[in-house]
Amino acid sequence: MIGHTSLDDFYQRNAASLPEGISREIGHFNVFEAEKLFDKKTGSRIMPYSRRAYYKISWLQGKSKAEYADKVIDIQQSALLFATPKIPYHWVPADSDQNGMFCIFTPDFLTQGKSSVHLDELPIFQPGQLPVFQLSDEEVKEVEYIFRKMLREIEADYQYKYDLLRNLVLELIHYGQKLQPMSALSATQNASERISSLFIELLERQFPLESPHQKLTLRTAKDYADRLAVHVNHLNKVLKEITGNTTTEIISNRIIQEAKILLKQTHWTVSEVAYALGYDDLAHFSKYFKKQTSFTPLAFRA
Repeated sequence: MIGHTSLDDFYQRNAASLPEGISREIGHFNVFEAEKLFDKKTGSRIMPYSRRAYYKISWLQGKSKAEYADKVIDIQQSALLFATPKIPYHWVPADSDQNGMFCIFTPDFLTQGKSSVHLDELPIFQPGQLPVFQLSDEEVKEVEYIFRKMLREIEADYQYKYDLLRNLVLELIHYGQKLQPMSALSATQNASERISSLFIELLERQFPLESPHQKLTLRTAKDYADRLAVHVNHLNKVLKEITGNTTTEIISNRIIQEAKILLKQTHWTVSEVAYALGYDDLAHFSKYFKKQTSFTPLAFRA
């Protein structure tokens, strides 16, 4: 889902559907029983907040699919899935018999305490990876034990419970990194639509820019292709067929759209707008903006 709903908004809107006793005062970590958030009538999870804000580890029980750009992973029984806000995917349940558990956390959760961990440096969260792992019956017991312990600890009054929870998250991460990833199926007939959809989702996740110190990290067609684990030429071909525009044109149009928003709705200087959008050279930004809009940035702001 594309959007910028905060974790706090999610807790406020869905308090009735959350498991009893779940701690809501902490936005950077939580753990859930999946079946209690699964709407069996619509076949979807009640998780309306943006994935751009958090990392997620899911223990999935039931038939479903994990769709990554041009690749699909069929989950027949039990699997462990790791999700990063930097790589979009679609989770598609095959029936209403869905169980398991999952935890969510923001990057700063693991950069606290003595054992500071930077998630993007871990192999399991690297671009191009398909971090879905099939679990044997024995492995299910071990993974379930960790999740159940998380659920017990987050409800406890123990002073250092979040240090303990950090250790449990790391245990799940290392458990997954020792497993062999599930094999992906080749591109299916609707792969082009999925690639296009996930590209647009990934593009929109880069915005809004909320501070002049925040710099756009994905700017080129290759940047996006690498995140989606597809060849840059294939991504360009798909987008051209579906949208009529090249990858570079779509990215450029979105950057110009954001530039207009920042110039009209913020008090940032033109230099700050240029920097946030990835332009180190103000003259280059001004020249490009005028080429696309017929106005200089200052004239547009006036």
